[in-house]
Amino acid sequence: MKGLYLSKGLFPETLLRPTIDYILSVQSADGAIPWFPNGKTDPWDHIEAAMGLSIGGEYTQAEAAYQWLAEQQLEDGSWWAHYEGNEPIKGDRRETNFIAYCATGVWHHFLITQDLDFLNARFPMIERAIDFVLSHQADTGEIYWAVNNDGEPRRDALVTACSSIYKSLECALNIASSLDMPKPLWAEARQRLENTLHFHPECFDRTWESKARYSMDWFYPIIAGVIRGAEARKRIEQRWDEFVEDGLGCRCVSDEPWVTVAESCELTMALLAAGDHARAVAVYSWLHQFLDGDGGYWTGYVFPDKAIWPEEKTTWTAGAILLAADALTEHTAAHALLTTVKVLPMADLHLAQK
Repeated sequence: MKGLYLSKGLFPETLLRPTIDYILSVQSADGAIPWFPNGKTDPWDHIEAAMGLSIGGEYTQAEAAYQWLAEQQLEDGSWWAHYEGNEPIKGDRRETNFIAYCATGVWHHFLITQDLDFLNARFPMIERAIDFVLSHQADTGEIYWAVNNDGEPRRDALVTACSSIYKSLECALNIASSLDMPKPLWAEARQRLENTLHFHPECFDRTWESKARYSMDWFYPIIAGVIRGAEARKRIEQRWDEFVEDGLGCRCVSDEPWVTVAESCELTMALLAAGDHARAVAVYSWLHQFLDGDGGYWTGYVFPDKAIWPEEKTTWTAGAILLAADALTEHTAAHALLTTVKVLPMADLHLAQK
């Protein structure tokens, strides 16, 4: 299927209902959403899939996903990087952007449902997670990407991960403001992180080869709202031909002939954030050729070989498809979360800082 062009007010319910059902079919009875049946679960992708359920109106199952997160949260506010069932596959690290993302998912669900009881119930989880993440912010503003089993941080940072954390801090601040619990230290940490992402590239990729070959490093600062307006449009133009394969989607990495559906959905939202609606519609229109009969979307496609690879349909890819559709059609009250920046005012923030 090709050429599905979406516009405001025209959410493709008939097309995407099976995709919502696909996520539901993979979700475990305890609320966990693994990558695919009998696959691993990680906190970030679990939340991405839960956000898809919220868009699809499956509020009970989305809330079960956040309940699973709350039950798995460690005493220090973190989660392990990967789980099989409720057991960590590798208990050797906690990834900070995975941990912070719970705020993005919870705020997304609240925007759609306006359920203040849900927000209150999940706030302790958010507070502990964000405090854990910010305890690993370097003096220079970046946030270390992971923490070892012994609590020692891995002292380097990723542009994509820190951009995701920046968006999660926006959501965490909005949750706190909605509950009349101002968090000035969170706001200060977010400002420091923004400054580092903008002006100090030397703080990233210090101990390994640059990750600039990954498309996420290209567009995530735009999705997160670090880079906006004309600067965002310029950034898109600079590497468009490097990453975008016409009629197929966005490459995961610039030097591999492999497009991925999730990255293409994220690029769709980055284009909307940059004000390039026409190309956002076009990129999203290419992706439905990768829809399978059960409602799942194949993760990626190697175009020289004309081959699906890997042969898996991930729930987080389905979640990304739903998030991009919502952003294009403005179907839910959360449609602009990943295309705009909105920090709610906190009237007593200035006094709290004194």
